[in-house]
Amino acid sequence: YTRINRATGEELYIHPAHTLGERPLRYNWQTPILLSTWNQDIFYICSNRVHRSMDKGENFETISGDLTKGAKEGDVPFGTITAIAESPLQFGYLATGADDGSIHVSTDAGITWKNVTGNLPAKYVSRLIFSSRKKERLYLSLNGYREDDMNPYLFMSDDLGNTWKSITANLPLEPINVVREDSKDGEILYIGTDNGLYVTIDGGMTYFEFGNLPNVAVHDIAIQEREKEIVIATHGRSIWIGSIEELRTYAHTSPLSVLISAPEKVQYVDPTESVDWYQIPKDNGIDVYYSST
Repeated sequence: YTRINRATGEELYIHPAHTLGERPLRYNWQTPILLSTWNQDIFYICSNRVHRSMDKGENFETISGDLTKGAKEGDVPFGTITAIAESPLQFGYLATGADDGSIHVSTDAGITWKNVTGNLPAKYVSRLIFSSRKKERLYLSLNGYREDDMNPYLFMSDDLGNTWKSITANLPLEPINVVREDSKDGEILYIGTDNGLYVTIDGGMTYFEFGNLPNVAVHDIAIQEREKEIVIATHGRSIWIGSIEELRTYAHTSPLSVLISAPEKVQYVDPTESVDWYQIPKDNGIDVYYSST
């Protein structure tokens, strides 16, 4: 990784290294990096350990031991950190996830770390995030496609990882790459899988397909608060942008159920009932439908 000084054009190579006598650090090919929400000069980068810079990457200190189960021989580095998160509500709350399923949490800015893996499946941690609504809430997605496991793995913790509960619900058999919480409504979650994008408006009890996207892997999601839009990064089908204003507006308008989908893709229907779908007026490229039943 490099940082470019816009004023001078100077490039700074960013790559923390082990010290003499230590084992070489192990880096994932998608090395997780993080700019602190509390101070943009604070920069984190992870190998099998967590490294922090207080001066935009000029200098680094290692603030953890090995937060994985250790190295494993193979064609690519294994036993690497794949996700790092910082709480936007409580300074000093950090969390990491690894390609071997290890989960660690720090509540003192990296001075100490607690292993909170528990009985979670030993799968690749594809995303780990803190809630922006509740400071002790974490969301976790695991991805098992590397072992030919196509099951979705999605979990939530309300006690900093001490206990986890599955919120997979009715998600299809598609590996999960990313989970993102809505910045305004903690009951709304966006889930990116290897085959598309899904949304829940009830905290993970029920999921719907989102938007008129192609069947493509969704690898990242960002919420643009000012524009009230969601930005979706896919693998091979570019960037997609859609409005989430209607979703937020109608999400809790009882007794409506909101579904964002093309009409021909409406699937959330009780087969024993007849359900009529109505279109919500819109001025963007996302079709929004609701049912009164």
